[in-house]
Amino acid sequence: MTRMGMAALMTMMMISCVFTGCLGGEEDNGRDGELIIAFEVQADYENIDENPQLLADYLSEKLNYDVSIYSVDSEGAMIEALRFGNADIAIMDGGSAWVGWQQYDLDVLGADQKSDGRTYYEAHAWVRADSEMAAAHLDDDPYTDPFALLSGKTSCHTGWLKSAGMLMPMGFLIGHGYANVIGDPNDVETLRNTILGHFSDNASIPESGTPYYGYGGAVKCLSDGTGDVAFAKDSTVDSYCNNDAPEDNEDWCLGMDEYVALPAFGKAPSHPVMYNPSMLDVQTRTAILNALMSINYETYVENYSAMGNTYTGCYDITTHVIDETSPRNSCGSEILANILNTPALVRVTSQEHLGSYSDLISNIPGISNYFGDKFGIDG
Repeated sequence: MTRMGMAALMTMMMISCVFTGCLGGEEDNGRDGELIIAFEVQADYENIDENPQLLADYLSEKLNYDVSIYSVDSEGAMIEALRFGNADIAIMDGGSAWVGWQQYDLDVLGADQKSDGRTYYEAHAWVRADSEMAAAHLDDDPYTDPFALLSGKTSCHTGWLKSAGMLMPMGFLIGHGYANVIGDPNDVETLRNTILGHFSDNASIPESGTPYYGYGGAVKCLSDGTGDVAFAKDSTVDSYCNNDAPEDNEDWCLGMDEYVALPAFGKAPSHPVMYNPSMLDVQTRTAILNALMSINYETYVENYSAMGNTYTGCYDITTHVIDETSPRNSCGSEILANILNTPALVRVTSQEHLGSYSDLISNIPGISNYFGDKFGIDG
C-alpha cells in the first residue's frame, strides 16, 4: 500500500460531535459524548502507522471522550455535513473550502503547514529574462506594466482549471481588466475561449500525461521556446532546475538567471480546517482546535540524553516529559508525518487563509457552477 498523503487523506476528514454531555454545546443527534472523524480510508493498512485510527485515538485521549472513524466518499459530502450539522469540522482542499466559505457561510479554524512552514504557496507568471515582460518588471518604471505585455503571447498552463496554472492567474488578469471574458459568464468552459482570446491561439492547455502537463511541463514549455509565459507556483523553477546536484535538474532547464518571476498573483491556501459557526459553539471548537494543535508539541526522540540518563519515547516540549511506554506511532510528530503529511497544524482565520485565493477565483466565469457540479452539492 502506498501512503495516502494529506491531499488525498485529509481532504476527506471530518469530525462530528454531539455536544450534550460532550463539550458544552446544545445539539443532540443521538451520539451523546462521541466524536466522529470521517475519512476516505483503505480497507486495510499494510503499514499500521498510516491508519487514521491513530489520530482518532490521540484526540480521544486529549478530549477525554470517545472518538471513532467512518468513511466518506467526496469533498462535497464534507460541505453537506457541515451545512446540515451532521459534522462539526472538516479538513478539505482550497477549492471545496472556498465553496463552503463563500456559498454556505462556513469558516476556517486552522490549517496545515507546507514543508517550508507556510500555509500557502504563491502563484506567479514566469518569463524568460530576455523578454520584454521581464524588462518591464525590472526597470523600476511604474509606467511599464509586465502584465499588459502578456496579451497576445503564448501561455503555458499546467492543465485545465489548475489553481496556480490557470485559475489564479486568469482570475487576476480578468479582475484587473487585462483580459475580457469571452462567452457565457456562467459557464466555466468560457475560460478556454477567454484564454485563447487574450493570449495566442497556441496557448498550451495540456491534458494529463502529455509533455507540458503539470508544473514542470509549464516551465518546460517556457524553457524550450514553445511559450512566452508559464504559470506555476513560486517554488517550481527551483524544484526542477536548482537542485544541489546538477544531474538532478531537468535536461530542459535554462540557467536560473534566465528565469524571472513577475509579481505574485496571490496565495493558494493549504488544507484548512473548516467549521459551521451556526452549529459549533465557541467552547467546543476551541477545545477541538486545542487538541489538534497539541499534536505539534510532541516529538519522538531516540537516545535522548538528560540529567545523566538516556531516553527513547514521545517528548512533550510543553511539559518536558518523555513517554517511554506508548507506541511510537501514537506520538504527535509521527501522526503529523504518517497520517496528516504535514510538519504542523496552525491557527488561521477565514480571511487570512482564503481571502487572496477567493479574490482571484471569484472572477472566473462559471466557477461556482463548476465546483457545485464537481462536489455534487445540491442547491
